[in-house]
Amino acid sequence: MMVTIDNLKRLCIDHYFQEEIEEAMGACMYLLHSHDLHDATLALRLLREDGHDVSADEILRKFTDCSGEFIVALSDDIRGLLNLHDTSHLNMGGEASLYKAKEFSSKHLASVVRHLEPSLARYVRQSLDHPYHLNLMQYKARHHLRYLQSLPNRNTAMEELAIAEFHLNKLLHQEEMQETKRWWMDLGLAQTIPMARDQWVTLFHGFMVEAKWLATDHVPSAEDYLRNGVITSGAPLAFAHAFFLLGHDGATCNDVAKLIEHIPPVISSPAKILRLWDDMGSTKDEAQEGLDGSYKDFYLMENPSYACSDAKEHMHRLIEREWEELNRECFRRKRTFSSIFMQACLNAARMVSVMYGYNKEQRLPVLEDYMKMLLL
Repeated sequence: MMVTIDNLKRLCIDHYFQEEIEEAMGACMYLLHSHDLHDATLALRLLREDGHDVSADEILRKFTDCSGEFIVALSDDIRGLLNLHDTSHLNMGGEASLYKAKEFSSKHLASVVRHLEPSLARYVRQSLDHPYHLNLMQYKARHHLRYLQSLPNRNTAMEELAIAEFHLNKLLHQEEMQETKRWWMDLGLAQTIPMARDQWVTLFHGFMVEAKWLATDHVPSAEDYLRNGVITSGAPLAFAHAFFLLGHDGATCNDVAKLIEHIPPVISSPAKILRLWDDMGSTKDEAQEGLDGSYKDFYLMENPSYACSDAKEHMHRLIEREWEELNRECFRRKRTFSSIFMQACLNAARMVSVMYGYNKEQRLPVLEDYMKMLLL
């Protein structure tokens, strides 16, 4: 049953079976105590995604030796390793077992992938390169369906529903693009939502701060630059729009003003992830001249003995930290915002690596693949 629920979620068709899934979730509690790596980690991930307070350290302890390291024999359990790897990205900060889980699963999956049969090897590479939790669900769904279709025991009814859902979403996306363009041109979001219009002042102020730094040859600290970068990323403004568009009709202009003036982590974390990814390779990847500065530049100025690779490693750690902060906000039972708004924030963070995942040819293969899936 838990595998079925997982497949429904991975194929993005779980919304058709919400009541049935809620009734079946109780079985997850039982599976948490399983000594099968696949079952226990699957239950842990599903429960955490559903907002249950479950301790990863406590659940994973039975899979470690006396020194706290994962038992080597588990390296032969490919299905278990895949679930362990997926679960490791739901770290909410300070969970030692999940840091070790990511290292252990990544290491052993990477070493065994060349010995697997082709369809499973392709699926493992996809999981390593584009972890489930950190990527867009619709993009991952296509690859998951392809994997399910390669298995000897197939659920054709589920596959057919998933394919129908893909086609429906494609049509909806195409219609939404036309409707959004028409709505924007005919009505104007700024006129419809005055508070959203006013937030351009906040965004403009953020750009003025950066312009002042440049004009006066002032070198801000990397931390100050990143703090202002939350504003200039445009994320708070975008989420102010989304707050209304996602059905928060009862929200007042004052509510949105507070949202912008005191930016909560569910917004600031995606904004920092965006800024850090953008700055990590913007000079090279986007053919910029590098005159406007970046977090990487200011960090290296503060640490002149560090190499560029050290700065990038530090930025990756910051991105990981912001993901942990976002996980804490999204996976706790008592959430500050609606689940649909939280999902929008998660998806915004997931989209970042798609937008900045340049390859050696300076192309964006994941974005290209995703757009083809959605629109062609």
